[in-house]
Amino acid sequence: MIAFLHQMIADHGAVIGLVLLIALFVLFATERMSPVVLAVAGGVAMMALGFVSPDQLLGVFGNPAPITIGAMFVISGALLRTGALEEVSGWVIRRTQRRPRLALAEIGGGTLLASAFMNNTPVVIVMIPIVKRLARLLQMSATRLLIPLSYVSILGGTLTLIGTSTNLLVAGVATSHGQPAFGIFEITGVGVIVALAGILFLAILGPILLPDREPVGLAEQGESDSYLSHLLVSPESGFIGQVIGESALSRREGIRIMAVQRGLTLYRHDIEALEIQSGDQFVVAASPSELASLAESPDFRVGLTGMGGGITMSGPDRDKDAKLIEAVVSPSHPIIGRRLADIPLLSRLRLRVLGLSRPRHVAGPSLAEVRVRAGDRLLVAAAPDAASALQGNANLAQVTRAPARAFKRRKAPIAILTLAAIVGLAAVFALPIEALALGGVAIVLITRCVEPEEAWGVIDGNTLVLIFGMLAFGIGLQNAGTVELIVRWAQPMLTHASPLMLLIGVYALTSLLTETVTNNAVAVIMTPIVIGLGDVLHVDPRQMIVAVMFGASASFATPIGYQTNTLVYGAANYRFTDFVKIGLPLNIAVGLTACVAISWFF
Repeated sequence: MIAFLHQMIADHGAVIGLVLLIALFVLFATERMSPVVLAVAGGVAMMALGFVSPDQLLGVFGNPAPITIGAMFVISGALLRTGALEEVSGWVIRRTQRRPRLALAEIGGGTLLASAFMNNTPVVIVMIPIVKRLARLLQMSATRLLIPLSYVSILGGTLTLIGTSTNLLVAGVATSHGQPAFGIFEITGVGVIVALAGILFLAILGPILLPDREPVGLAEQGESDSYLSHLLVSPESGFIGQVIGESALSRREGIRIMAVQRGLTLYRHDIEALEIQSGDQFVVAASPSELASLAESPDFRVGLTGMGGGITMSGPDRDKDAKLIEAVVSPSHPIIGRRLADIPLLSRLRLRVLGLSRPRHVAGPSLAEVRVRAGDRLLVAAAPDAASALQGNANLAQVTRAPARAFKRRKAPIAILTLAAIVGLAAVFALPIEALALGGVAIVLITRCVEPEEAWGVIDGNTLVLIFGMLAFGIGLQNAGTVELIVRWAQPMLTHASPLMLLIGVYALTSLLTETVTNNAVAVIMTPIVIGLGDVLHVDPRQMIVAVMFGASASFATPIGYQTNTLVYGAANYRFTDFVKIGLPLNIAVGLTACVAISWFF
């Protein structure tokens, strides 16, 4: 029986591989299981059937493409951790407040450029609240702007080889099949034309096809992640003598100064013209990351402490083991209706209440005087023993380690120069991008732009494991003869097709699959197929490889086809059909433009 099975697999391996491929695509499309689970199962199935040897299965972990992708995740994480992207977003917000319509074009251009050199997912995450604020300034619905934000970031990712993980993956698979390595800017000419076509489409048809829908819930309130806090200017602060409106404090996007207490006088209006003095007390609304950064700065003493003595967050005597904790006040808490300054935690535990967040709006008038309500969220810096006590406090709910971390702004130039060096050395000296990316990881780790545990945390493990699984599955298809079978079937239909029609066919199939299946899986499957087509049709497959890059990256028609689409889908009052309505014609326009541009440049 076993011998019969072995013989059947040997005789019909190509067809068995095709059945597995179709089954895998169907399972991807139905979304019954996670894509990463399906990819791993597909790779293991290929090994179980004998199409992939154990050594080949382990060999996929040495593929340079996913290693480079993981390294670029870390570089992007360093840019976030050092506040480099936050500084850019703050600059954009200030421009937005002065000239909103010009800022709209600047946001689009900045997103396009940033997405060309780093993973576009964190770019979109940073830009979503900025675009929401811009929408309010322009008195328009955020649904008119957030889909274009995602689409522009996707178009930006097609400008360079490192713009998307898909580009890197296609290039890596192509190189492993004997194709010459791609340069970092080799696809830029095509990418620029495609981006211009996409932006022109959005500018002309966007006002007609984009939904104009009022926000629901808290998504547009803009304050759901803001904490009311209290800053005391320390005698050694570097801000002393600066005018508030011209200081770095007011330029940070995550901080809003609401009032200044000086002696017995409270200033709430025209505070931008005040000169900062030692002992000034600021009432601010700030993001968790900004509060953590301020708490570690010697310029301010942040939040409330009590008889327990609190903890020190800055200077040589700072509590290095302090933990940042978030906790929600439960309805049974005895402090409800009373001032936050009276909360028993302050007198019993070694902690500092950095801020209080209230759904729908910023509480007030000040952190000490705010009357506590059920559901208020506290941001607390606590010593290890105090953190344990908070975990066991029955009057607090959802006590968790806060995800926010203080920005390492002094390290920002290092992270920026590291990314610039990777791009420059790859472009000018044609050095291998994987080696440069790994070198960049070493630099940001050694210089502590990002801590090791944070670096591994920003790596999207699902993406990498999916890529490894699909690489193994792709090797199985090659060994089983399935790729050769598909090429043999397609050859009669494509033999007499013009080069442009051949490109359009490859692009259309890649794009269609990408809208229903994860783009990295499609990239792994399509790349060897088009290389095989090039061999049998006696044409250079490089054009078709680039068509796969663009077809697998430029995904607009569904909110699940690309990560940034999914992000904005959940950030505003969108429906699934909103993406189909504008994304489908955009797919066609961009696809035709890409194919014509590829035929020109390659």
